[in-house]
Order: sequence, then C-alpha cells, then structure tokens
Amino acid sequence: MSDLTRRTILSLPLGGLAVSALGTRFASAAEPVKIGLVAALSGASAKSGEGITRGLSVAIDEINNRGGVLGGRMLELVRRDDESNPGKGQTAARELIDKEGCAILFGGIDSPVSLAIVPLANSAKVPFMGVWAAATNITRNNANPNYVFRVSAVDVLVDKALIKYATSRFGSKSPGLILVNNAWGDSNFSGLTAAAEAAGIKLAGSEKFEDKDVDMTPQLQRLRNAGADCLILVGNAAPGAQVIKSLQRSAWSVPIVSHWGISGGRFPELAGSWAGKVHFVQTYSFFGQQSDIGKKVLAALMAKYPDIKGPGDVAPPVGVANAYDAMQLTALAIQKAGSTDGSAMREGFLGIDDYKGLIKNYVKPFTDANHDALNENDYVMVRYNGEQIEPVTG
Repeated sequence: MSDLTRRTILSLPLGGLAVSALGTRFASAAEPVKIGLVAALSGASAKSGEGITRGLSVAIDEINNRGGVLGGRMLELVRRDDESNPGKGQTAARELIDKEGCAILFGGIDSPVSLAIVPLANSAKVPFMGVWAAATNITRNNANPNYVFRVSAVDVLVDKALIKYATSRFGSKSPGLILVNNAWGDSNFSGLTAAAEAAGIKLAGSEKFEDKDVDMTPQLQRLRNAGADCLILVGNAAPGAQVIKSLQRSAWSVPIVSHWGISGGRFPELAGSWAGKVHFVQTYSFFGQQSDIGKKVLAALMAKYPDIKGPGDVAPPVGVANAYDAMQLTALAIQKAGSTDGSAMREGFLGIDDYKGLIKNYVKPFTDANHDALNENDYVMVRYNGEQIEPVTG
C-alpha cells in the first residue's frame, strides 16, 4: 500500500469508516447461500435428476420470495451431473464444497453414489441431504457426529412395506427377489430377507442382474422353477424395463412389486405394454384431493414448467415432493443455526420442532438417533398408466 493511500485512509472521518464497514457487512449478508445438487442429470436416470431439480427450484423460489434466509440472503442452486457413477459423484461433491462453497449437498437417485459421498460430507462437516437414494446405511453410517440426513424412503422400511403388499394384495406365499447387483441391491436383499422372515413367509429365491444387462431370462426362469408366486424388483428404470421385457418374452404373467427406482427414467417407454403391471412404491402422489400445500406446489410447478399441465405430468413425483420438503426443512435448519456453518446447521436440523410439509406434517423430523424424516407410514403404492404415475386403486 502506498503512503498516499495509507494517508488517505487514515484521514477519512470515522463516519466514513463506519459506512465502509457497514457496506462490507451488507455485501456479506447479500451473498447467496449456495445449495449443491449431485444427481443423475444425463443418461437413463436423468428424469430423476430433473424431478429433484424441479422440487428444489420451486421451494427455493418460495423461500427467496419470502425474503430468503439469515436476514435476506437468497438461495442459489448449483448442480453437478454424477452420471450415476460413484467416482464422478464424489468428484462433483468435492467441487461443490471446495470450489463453490455450498452450504449443503443434496443427493440423487443412486445409492452407490450417495454412499461414496457420505464419508466426504462427514469429513468436511458439510450436511448431506438425501432425497431419493434409499440404501439404509446412507444415514445409518456409524459416523459420530453424523452430517447425513434424508427425506426419502429407507430400504429397511420399504422392504417391510413391499413384503406386506405382496402378501396382502397378491396373496403371495413365496415371493422371488430380482435385484440389481450393487450396494442398493445388497441393502434390499438384507431388508427383504428379514422382512419375509418377520412375516412368516419363505422366499422362493433371489437373483441378481447387472445395470447394463439386457436379458434376465435365465434368472427369471430359475425363480419360476423355484415356485415364485410374485416378484419383488429392485433396480432403476433401464434394467428394470429389461426385467419386464424378459418376463414378457417368457410369457410369465406373475405379479410384480417394485421399489421406486423404475420411476426415475424412461421405464414405460422401455418396458412397453407390460409396464402398467408393475406396482411400485412412492412417497407422494399429486393425484386425488390435495392439501393446501399440495395445491400450491402443483400450481407453482405448472406456472414454472410449461410441460406440466396437471398432476400426471409431475414426473417423477417422488423426486419433486421429497426435494421440496427437504429444501424447506433445510431453510428452517439454516434459520435455527443462525449461519451456514456446517456444525451449526447440523444442530439446526436436530432442533426443528415441526413443519407442515407437502408429504406430511413433520414433528421432530430429525433426532440424534434418527436422521430419516420419513417412515413406513409415508409410502403409497402406484403404477404407470401410459407415461403417468397414478395411485393403485381397487
């Protein structure tokens, strides 16, 4: 600094210095709070990333329109495509934390990607919010303190619901499992095996497939020979569709109950005429009588996205609804924290008392012992009607 510059500063009246400092504080307060999203934005599961983006965006618009957080700071969404690849997801998460300075990360559909991000988030002390990936050990990860939260299904609870549905809806006494061969499939194998045992039924067997497989006929034939009277499917849209095409080629018209991965891509297009046979789980439907919040969110979606003409165009509803509620809960956590410091935000999540949300009315949604805001009472069963996801009736 030159002597002239130093003398000029020293000669400023105190009021001038006060204005300068005040201006700095205002500039700091005006900085946006960056919300990071690592999700599948391309490839077979791109619909999932788009649904999450839309749910977050509608919530962010609403929060910003009411003044943002922390005395006027606006929320800004920063996205990265993980391409359903754990390594790329972890790299994207590092970039959002280190380069973009995101206060929180949101995750996408793929459990293996989220599981790759979990240790990074806990190490960096940056909250990580799951809104789709359901592997049980995403939140139940043994970290202390644990910075991972979730507004989504949890495999260990979904698996109980799927077994219960198979037995009550279809009278299944010997369901067979057809599962993707990755960490998500492993999570569900454990949960479904335990759920079947608790229900007093015996599984016909369990078969796995790879994400890129295009013919599951051998696995299905083994389950058929073992006497499976219902299939429980765990996989994303593209391989899930190949399971259905293989069933159709085999002319095996067995009831199919599925986890929600098939709703994150082009399942009805890829699966063809048998797509509507599959009953699968979601956390929300925009069909039927809506709460005031449901009406507000649907109206906002229709106003923001021209392709949404009605409830059937909100696809996939689970990504939209989970992301919307999770973003609103995040804003509450930031307000509770009084800052965007990760440790303070973690305590902010634990300090939320209640929130009247889209999916449900949340009461103490997060505790030290439970970082999952949804439970088995928050699921609905749906099916495809053409491209639309509609509740199962009758």
